[in-house]
Amino acid sequence: MSRPPLSRISLKYSMVSVPGASLAETFAMLAEIGYDGVEIDAPSDLDPAGVVAAARAAGLALPGVINSRHWSHPLSAPDPETRAEGIRGAVAALETAAEIGAGTMLLVPGAVGPGVSYATAWDRAVAGVEALLPHAERTGVRIAIENVWNNFLLSPLEAAAFIDRFAHDSLGWYLDIGNIARNGFPTDWVEVLGPRILRVDLKDYSRTKMDAEGPWKGFEVELGEGEIDWSGVNAALRAAGYEGWGSVEVPGGGRERLAEIRTRAETIRLL
Repeated sequence: MSRPPLSRISLKYSMVSVPGASLAETFAMLAEIGYDGVEIDAPSDLDPAGVVAAARAAGLALPGVINSRHWSHPLSAPDPETRAEGIRGAVAALETAAEIGAGTMLLVPGAVGPGVSYATAWDRAVAGVEALLPHAERTGVRIAIENVWNNFLLSPLEAAAFIDRFAHDSLGWYLDIGNIARNGFPTDWVEVLGPRILRVDLKDYSRTKMDAEGPWKGFEVELGEGEIDWSGVNAALRAAGYEGWGSVEVPGGGRERLAEIRTRAETIRLL
C-alpha cells in the first residue's frame, strides 16, 4: 500500500477541554493519544515560548496558526479601520507562527454579505493579501486561504484564479473537506487546486441531514460517518502530489473524546 497522503494528523487547540491541566500536560496528553501536531489561534493569550517548550517536551509539531481576527476584523469590511486592524491581526499571526516554527497561517480573506458585494469583497481581499504578502515573505510563513461559508470564492476554479492572481510562493490554499461539501465535491477542489493546497482540514458532512434539517445540520455527523468519499479524497490528494498534514476540526472535549477523534482520523486517512 502506498503512503497515505495525509501523512500526519493534527488538531485545533480550541478543540481541547481539559480543565485544570497545564499546557505541558495538555500537549503530553495529545501526544500520548496519537496526535502528531496541534494548531493554535493567534493573536491569543498563549505565550509562544511556552507553546514551543510544551510542544518540544511532548514531541508534538506546531504545523500552523489560525488567524483569530479574520472574523471580527475581516479584510472585506466596509470600515477602513476595521480592515486595517484585520491586517495588523494577520501580521501578528504570521509573526507568532514564525516564532513557534509553524509553516502556515490560515486566513479567511473576506466575506460577502449585507453592505459588501462580491466584487467589492474581491477587490478588498486582493488588497489585503497584497499588503500581507511582504510580511509572509519576511517571516517565512505561508498564507493559507480557506473557504468557510463566507459566500466568497465558491468554486475551485475561482479559488485557483484568486491564488494565481498573486503568483507568489507564500500563498496557497487550506482545503477544508467538510466546508466545501455543501455546494460541491471535495475531489473536484483537489483536482483543480492541486499543488496550491498547503494544508487539509478534516471534517465530515451529510447532505441528507442538510436537505432534511438545514445546512448547518450537515456538520452534525462524526468523522467517517457522513457522506464524504474519503477514499476518493485520498486518491485525489495522492494524484495531486499532496503529502502532509490533515488537521481535524470537529467538536472536541477531554481525553476520551479526543482519542476517539484520533482513531476516526486514522481510519479515514487509510481508506
